[in-house]
This record gives sequence, C-alpha cells and structure tokens, in this order.
Amino acid sequence: MTDTPQRRPRLALFDLDHTLLPLDSDYEWGEFTIRQGWCDRTEFGRRNDAFFADYQAGTLNVHDYVRFATEAARLRGAEASQAAHAQFMQEVILPAIRPQALELLQSHRDAGEEIVIITATNDFVTTPIARALGVENLLAVELERDAGGWITGAIRGVPSMREGKVLRMQQWLQARGWDWGDVETTFYSDSLNDVPLLEKVDHPVATNPDPRLRALAQQRGWRILDLFPSKT
Repeated sequence: MTDTPQRRPRLALFDLDHTLLPLDSDYEWGEFTIRQGWCDRTEFGRRNDAFFADYQAGTLNVHDYVRFATEAARLRGAEASQAAHAQFMQEVILPAIRPQALELLQSHRDAGEEIVIITATNDFVTTPIARALGVENLLAVELERDAGGWITGAIRGVPSMREGKVLRMQQWLQARGWDWGDVETTFYSDSLNDVPLLEKVDHPVATNPDPRLRALAQQRGWRILDLFPSKT
C-alpha cells in the first residue's frame, strides 16, 4: 500500500478595498475627517483626490501618501482618533459590508481554508474592518509608533503594496514554516496594482476588476468575479 499524499494547506487571500468592500476605506477615512472638521475640505480634498488617482494609475508614492493621510489623526492623538474611527465604522464601513462578501468569506471557512486580508491601506484604518469581517489575519501597511505607542506618520517595514504584497506574504508564510509550494493559494483583487501577487498564487481571481485588470484577466484566462455592481 502507498500512503495517500496529504493535501496542501489552503489559503484564501483577499484585497480589501473594492474587493471585499464596495469602497476605498482609506479614501473614505479622509473624507470622514473632512466632515469632522479636522481638515480643510478644499485643500485636503484636492490632495486626497490626487493621491487616489495616483493609486488607481499605479504611480502612488505610498510613503508620501501615508504621511499625508495620517497627519490629522496623528495631531489629534490616540483617544480622539480612536473615538472618531469607531464613529467611522458605524456610519461608513458597517453599512457598506455586503452579504455577498460575508458569504464568500464563509465559503472559504467552510472549505477549511485560512483567510488573510492583505491591503495597501494602513493598519489604523483597517484593523477594526478586518475584525468586523471576522478575519484574524491582516497584512496592512504597518504604521510606525513612537515611544508612547502613537503613530508617527512613517511606515514600518515593507508596505503591502504592489510587489510589497508578495514580500509580505512571503514573510507571513516563512513565519509559519511554509513556502509558496507548501500551500495552495487563492487571491481576490480588483486592482492592477495587485498583478504581482495575482501572478504568484495558484488561483488568481479578478474581483470587481477595474477595466485594465478585467482585460488582463480575460487575456490570461483568470477567473473574473463580479461580487458588486460594476464601478463607474
């Protein structure tokens, strides 16, 4: 008799913004701080829109963006910022969590797969969102903290963006004694920025893809999943 080969552990990897959520949480947090009166609407809005356009185009300088995006919270301190984020969750994020996203996550849990959210949005914004989605494993842009434990505006380590997502996943796997060949991986993403990781996994899924990713997925025969209505 021969031993039956054991199946590799399976991982379901998810981008967050416009993949599991029908919005960009980082952008919406910026808009929320404007409504709170933390920022000048005209100037902050102009810069936030420009950074968002750079992200969509794949040209974002993530270090410059994170310094900009975290400035208002950094200046107001942990207590005020955390209270504001709780309000942000109630008013913006929780109403945007769609049943079909929760059902997709549950389908992977039911299949015995471990779920990881890997996002280019920072950990201050996304940690409560991952918790609301019931996902323990979050790889986000890690914000540097000062001696008092509050954010400095800088990034710690490798930002989980473009090729950085591949490296951060590699580090996550190595911490568990795995390499890519030891696991079976599926990755869901909407963005052309995530092509490096989509190319690395066993099962890439272009999810609510932007037009350029949709065209690339069709060219390469990748699965396309329209979880939400098409973006305008």
